[in-house]
Amino acid sequence: MNSDRLEGKVAVVTGGGSGIGQAAAVLLADRGASVALLEYDQEHGEEAAEQLRKSGARAMSIGCDIAEAAEVERAYAEVVRQWGRLDIVFANAGIAGKLSPIETMEPEEWDRTIRTNLRGTFLTLKYAIPHMKTNGGSIIITSSVSGNRIFSQAGFTAYSTTKAGQTAMMKMAALELARYGIRVNAICPGGIKTGIGGSIEKSRDLRAVEVPLEFPEGAEPLEHRPGTAEEVAELVYFLATARSRHITGTEIYIDGAESLLRG
Repeated sequence: MNSDRLEGKVAVVTGGGSGIGQAAAVLLADRGASVALLEYDQEHGEEAAEQLRKSGARAMSIGCDIAEAAEVERAYAEVVRQWGRLDIVFANAGIAGKLSPIETMEPEEWDRTIRTNLRGTFLTLKYAIPHMKTNGGSIIITSSVSGNRIFSQAGFTAYSTTKAGQTAMMKMAALELARYGIRVNAICPGGIKTGIGGSIEKSRDLRAVEVPLEFPEGAEPLEHRPGTAEEVAELVYFLATARSRHITGTEIYIDGAESLLRG
């Protein structure tokens, strides 16, 4: 079988209704995989799945809150019931949360971000494993430059903590699951053109903890622009294929070297 193709493979993408998740789902489907979108926003998920089906792909959407164990377990069971296997998991769903100074951050806001990003990633991995142990496969986690290379973003304490935690989880899982032929890696995007920026809520006192920073002209040294969801999707696709068969336990930065300036 061509190592570039994914015919016969089944992929699950969390947060696949928009942004990076949707771009990855489109590419995985285009290269032959059957793709299930696990999406909190069921309307977005079904719209994205319908677009995949119109292009000739085999796709489904399942409404799922990744922080709810029963919902994640049920979603995987449905995928395997329909398609008989599970080969690729893109654990992409997450939130930025409300940006606040640590001193004034509400504990409920901290809990919400931790619950969605860390608990959600844990459950996404936990309930995938029983379905992947027989044939092996690839798990890809969307982490971030935040919490791994960048620590200067005011108000991102909860978010950055979850992103660092995801990277640690990835490395633990990679070693634990290697015996089953399951590879686990993380992607760490920097500035990517998606719709998430407009939805981020900031507290009124955020400016009080901002650290003044000056950057050279063109914040991204490589191409002087943010990345695109499609470029990130290409990395996800590579990690899903046999071409990356000897890569596991690794975080890969995709940010045009931006984080080397900002760290």
